[in-house]
Amino acid sequence: MERTNAFNSNTTINSNHYIGVWATRDGLIRHEFLPNGRYTEARGDKQNAYSGYYSVLGNHVEYLDDTGFTAEGDFRDGVYYYAGMVLVKQTA
Repeated sequence: MERTNAFNSNTTINSNHYIGVWATRDGLIRHEFLPNGRYTEARGDKQNAYSGYYSVLGNHVEYLDDTGFTAEGDFRDGVYYYAGMVLVKQTA
């Protein structure tokens, strides 16, 4: 299986099933996957608490934050599991 994009690329991601905003049930953590391979994470009132690049392999996501730390998450059955959190996709 090939990665959808690599870190630091300008590749546009065309898979719509994960592009968009995912949030914890209480809405305090909001994680947005952008189609340009970037992500932003809001925590409470703090927008862009974290941001960086992400890379997708199947249902697995790896992150390279702009500060240098790495993280990972997985989509399973329409739910996103990330760093011990459970997030669901938000609809407009």
